Amino acid sequence: MPIFAFLAVIGPGIIAASAGNDSGGISTYSVAGAKYGYTMLWMMLAMTPSFIIIQEMAGRMGAVTGKGFSALIRERFGVRPTFAAMMMLLTSNAATTVAEFAGIAAAMEIFGVSRYISVPIAAVVVWLLVVRGSYRNVEKVLLALSSVFIAYIIAAFVAGPDWAEVGRGFVVPTVIPDRAFIALAIGLTGTTIAPWMQFLLQSNIVDKGTTAKEWSLARWDVIVGALAANLIACFIIITTATVLHPEGITITGAGDAARALAPLAGPYAEVLFSIGLLSASVLAAAVLPLTASYAICEAFGWESGLDRSWAEAPLFNGLYTFVILAAAAVIMIPGMDLIAIMLVSQVVNGILLPFLLVFMMVIINDRKIMGRHVNGHLNNILSWTTIVVVISLTVALLGMTVLGMG
Repeated sequence: MPIFAFLAVIGPGIIAASAGNDSGGISTYSVAGAKYGYTMLWMMLAMTPSFIIIQEMAGRMGAVTGKGFSALIRERFGVRPTFAAMMMLLTSNAATTVAEFAGIAAAMEIFGVSRYISVPIAAVVVWLLVVRGSYRNVEKVLLALSSVFIAYIIAAFVAGPDWAEVGRGFVVPTVIPDRAFIALAIGLTGTTIAPWMQFLLQSNIVDKGTTAKEWSLARWDVIVGALAANLIACFIIITTATVLHPEGITITGAGDAARALAPLAGPYAEVLFSIGLLSASVLAAAVLPLTASYAICEAFGWESGLDRSWAEAPLFNGLYTFVILAAAAVIMIPGMDLIAIMLVSQVVNGILLPFLLVFMMVIINDRKIMGRHVNGHLNNILSWTTIVVVISLTVALLGMTVLGMG
C-alpha cells in the first residue's frame, strides 16, 4: 500500500525543517514582524520554492548516492575545496550553536534564572545527550514541545490582523535601503535555508537507508516539512507584526517576543514561549555539533561515531565537545545581547549559504554522480537565482557598511 510505503520513508525531511525553526529562526522572524510589520512577508513567499528545491536536492543526492554531502564534496572537488567547505560548515554550525545557547539563556531568564546558571547546566545536558547517543530518544519529546510555536497560527487569527494588508505584504515586494533591513533579509535567508540543514537532511536520508527507488515517496516528506516550517515562520511574522509593530515595540529580549502570544495565551504567553524556545534550542544544540562532527570526519575519512572512544576517534569527539563548550562560553561573556547574537548567527548562515550551494549545484548536475537524477531546468534556475540574490545582498550590506550608509 502506498500509505505504508510513505510512512516507511517519512521523517528526515520533517525533522530537518522543524529543527530549522530554532532559537535563531524564531528571533529573526519575530524581529522582522515587530520592526517592519508585514513588509518582509514577500521574501518568505519568494524563498519557499527555493527552500523546497534545495532540501529536495540534498535528499535526492543522499538517496541516489547513499553518501553524505561532505563525502560527495571530497570525491568531486578534492581536499583543498573540501577543507574550505568544511570550515564554512563549522563556522555556520558554531555560530548557530551559540544562538541555541542564547535561546536557552533567554528562555530561562524569563523564569528569573541567570544565564550563568542555566547555560553551564544546559551545556552539560547537551553534551551528555550527544555522548550517550540518547538525544535520539528525547528528539520526539523536544520536537513535540517546540511545536508550541504552532500557537502563532492561532494567535494570528485571535489578534485580528488586516488580512488585506497581510496579503499585500506577501505579493508586493518592498525593500528598505538601510543596513538593518538588508542584514535582516540575509538573516531571513540564513535561518530559512540554513546551510547545516542540507548536511543534516542528507545524512538522515542515508542513515534511514532511503534509495533512489523510494525517493518519489520520500521527497514528499521533504516538501511537506519545508512547507510546514515556512508556514509557521510566516505566522510568527504575521503575529508579531499585528501585535507588536503597531505599538512600536522593539524586541530586545525574549520577554518582548513572548508578548506577541498574549492575545492567545494571556498571562501564560511568556511560559508558552519559553517552553517552545527552550525545547527548540536544546534540540538544535544537540544536533548541530554532531552534524558538523560527522560531516567533517566523513569528508576526510576520519574515525567517527558515538560508540568510538576518545582514543579511537579523537577528532570526532573533540569537534563536538569544542563546539558545545565554545558556544556556551560565548554566552557567558558579561553584557552579551542575546537577541543580537541570535540575529547575527543567522546573518552568518545567510552569507555562507550561497558558497556551499555552489558545491551542491555542481554535484547535483554531474551525471557521473547522479546519473539520470540530475537537476531539471527549473531547479537550476531557482537555485542559481537564490545564490545570486544572497551574494548580491551580502555585497550590498558590505558596501553600505564601508560607505557608512544606513
